[in-house]
Amino acid sequence: MKKFKTESQKLLDLMINSIYTNKEIFLRELISNSSDALDKLSFTSLTDKDVNVDEQLAINLAFDKDARTITVSDNGIGMSAEDLDKNLGTIAHSGSEQFKEENSDHQGEDVDIIGQFGVGFYSSFMVAEKVTVASRAYGQDGVNVWASDGIKGYTVSEATGDDVPEALAAPGAHGTVITLFLRPSTEEEDTDQFLSEWKLRELVRQYSNYVRYPVQMMVEKSREKEKPADAGDDYKPEYETYQELETINSMTPIWKKRSSDVEQKDYDEFYKTTFHEWQDPARTLSFHAEGALSYDALLFIPSAAPFDLYSKDYEKGLALYTSNVLIQEKCADLLPDYYNFVRGIVDSPDVTLNISRETLQQNSQLRAIARRVEKKIHSELESMRDNDREAYEKFFENFGRGLKFGIYNSYGSKSADLAPLLLFWSAKHEKMVTLAEYAAEMADGQDKIYYAAGDDRDRLAKMPVVKNALDHGFDVLLCTQDVDEFMFQVMRSYHVEGTAGDSEHAGTEAHDVDFANVSAADLDLATEEEKKEAEEASEKNKDLFSAMSESLGDKVTSVRVSAQLGEAPARVSAEGPVSLEMERVLEQGPDAAQAPKAQRVLEVNAQHPVFEKLVAAKSAGDDDKLALYSSLLYDQALLVEGLPVDDPVAFARNVCELM
Repeated sequence: MKKFKTESQKLLDLMINSIYTNKEIFLRELISNSSDALDKLSFTSLTDKDVNVDEQLAINLAFDKDARTITVSDNGIGMSAEDLDKNLGTIAHSGSEQFKEENSDHQGEDVDIIGQFGVGFYSSFMVAEKVTVASRAYGQDGVNVWASDGIKGYTVSEATGDDVPEALAAPGAHGTVITLFLRPSTEEEDTDQFLSEWKLRELVRQYSNYVRYPVQMMVEKSREKEKPADAGDDYKPEYETYQELETINSMTPIWKKRSSDVEQKDYDEFYKTTFHEWQDPARTLSFHAEGALSYDALLFIPSAAPFDLYSKDYEKGLALYTSNVLIQEKCADLLPDYYNFVRGIVDSPDVTLNISRETLQQNSQLRAIARRVEKKIHSELESMRDNDREAYEKFFENFGRGLKFGIYNSYGSKSADLAPLLLFWSAKHEKMVTLAEYAAEMADGQDKIYYAAGDDRDRLAKMPVVKNALDHGFDVLLCTQDVDEFMFQVMRSYHVEGTAGDSEHAGTEAHDVDFANVSAADLDLATEEEKKEAEEASEKNKDLFSAMSESLGDKVTSVRVSAQLGEAPARVSAEGPVSLEMERVLEQGPDAAQAPKAQRVLEVNAQHPVFEKLVAAKSAGDDDKLALYSSLLYDQALLVEGLPVDDPVAFARNVCELM
């Protein structure tokens, strides 16, 4: 018995037990090796006129439940005894990699072969207690068998008589037959699962569905028996099972076809079948790149958001293939978080894999592909926004929150890219608008983009401060998602492009416009006359506001006159970095007790009849009534803002007392 040509047996143990994280990957590796053997024969037939391939090149898969064996065979180029010794006896020696190096042309174009490291074959020992490899090299007579238990070493011997597999017994036959003798199942390891037609089909579909050669297997089918000639009227059909050789892989991947050669219904069917969706995708993107980094990509924008899209359990990523073989089911590095809803496939022969072919060695290649993928998605969304607004609004309803979070999570660095894709409800037009559309209709002298944030659009539209802004000719964006306020805080401003032509804003130079929450205490919407009246009322009633502030205590930081309340008697606003909406959102989080509070300000309307009652109570020296009025005004202003009153019992008691 020969020893493996390594420094020690520990290296083989590493190959078998440490490199691969998923035991079922062994079938992918064996099928990939068979595909390489077929590729070698096909390539050799093109370069050597003495090599003729006049038969269908294929991979055959079989199992024997009683013998506990799985067999993977091919009619590829085969191996001699010397090849078996060198390729399988020397760990990490890749016959495929050597073949690629020897047959690269003068332009440096490689033969498209999957194998790179020479370790994939040894994944067999994750499930098998013994492996035999019978092979006959093309053009040779003898069949040789490599055998090993993966522990002590291996043997290479010439097969004779019954030891010659049926697939290699015929004159002129060539190829390789790999037989795995599975270990017994235990509580920790279920190897019985691999001895079933269903499981082997599933593994081929998942990992090797698009290997370019047919993967064939004898499958069990059922058919009705022929009706006997003497059968009576009460005859009931009888059925029998039979075996039939069937190709169980698809071979030609749809993503490698040009979009002009594929009908949309085929894309839709592939999308629903592959990603277990029941609706057609909203958009399909197919593109290809050739050059220093070649790849094919097929992406889908879903019609609806998955139920777990915004949960911590959701996994983003595109399926990553190399030479039609699945490497990662969800490669997260191919998508930014804000496009995590995109489904699809990227296939590149140029990505550098790690030794297990489950992850990548160089992220620079992946980053280059990811940048291209991101640009394609962005361009498609812009096209949808401009050419199919109804579809885009539906898309944004499903996935817009993620785009907003992308701006917030990048601390505003992605604002230039993502802001043009955002939609908001316009209080003025009662429809969704982009920031560019809002900016195009800004009133003369308007230097801010106004918005109101809360959890209910109808309530926001009825807020006095929103109505007041509309009365002054300023549109207000009504924002009802929890991320909105935080996003605006990091965005700070929106870049408005310069305009030309005959529009009313023609000649405007490019400039930045700040965002302003209409619930902010420092909002400036009033006219000069309104400001003057407010200043006079404020100066005249300093003692009143001081008394009101004292009666409210630490509920507010100050009480002041506001010139922008319209018909409302009062409102609660916020000053400082934390808005009322931010406070509401943070209080719903897990760290509500430590969440920062907004610095609340009670603003009163000096033009409202209620203000006269406040002045009268102060003039009469009725401190109790003034405190009652102040508390009621504050609580009703909280309700208008959609915030809970601090003490509902006290609020109800004050209402009753007033009545």
